Amino acid sequence: MSETIIITDTSVLINFLVLDRAELLTGLPNQRFVVTDHVRAEVTAHYPEQLQRLEEAFAKGILEEIRVTEVEEVSLFARLTAEGLGIGECSAIAVASHRKLALAIDDKRAVKKLTNIGLGLTIFSTELLVVLLIRETVLTVAEADAMKAEWEKNHRFRLTFASFADRIRPTE
Repeated sequence: MSETIIITDTSVLINFLVLDRAELLTGLPNQRFVVTDHVRAEVTAHYPEQLQRLEEAFAKGILEEIRVTEVEEVSLFARLTAEGLGIGECSAIAVASHRKLALAIDDKRAVKKLTNIGLGLTIFSTELLVVLLIRETVLTVAEADAMKAEWEKNHRFRLTFASFADRIRPTE
């Protein structure tokens, strides 16, 4: 089975870092998580409490960092930033689009924007990643619900359902 590379935006990354659970991402088989240098810069500038956890995730090989270097990536990055999206979102979208990779992002406005401009990217939200972790038996529903409660209570991240049990469907 081939590996899926997922470019991770700051929003999804922070959700795992605030709980000190970045290692969960290694529980998804054939998935590799990568962040751009712009996402790293956003964490450095705006999330100093999570910076050490990010550095540890790099050191442990949980995450890899890449640079936005290709002309097409830089061009799309500039176009998106001119439209008011954050640098982490813009860099992640640009790299995912140009390199034909999946994108982990929670920002609904950014997802709408990339859909409207015709970028047909495979999107992974925090919610979907947690559901996949439950299906892979890396997390129990109770553990996932505890994470959800922590996000909602202490980290301003809200999901619109009561329990991850509501999101788990039997596989066919």
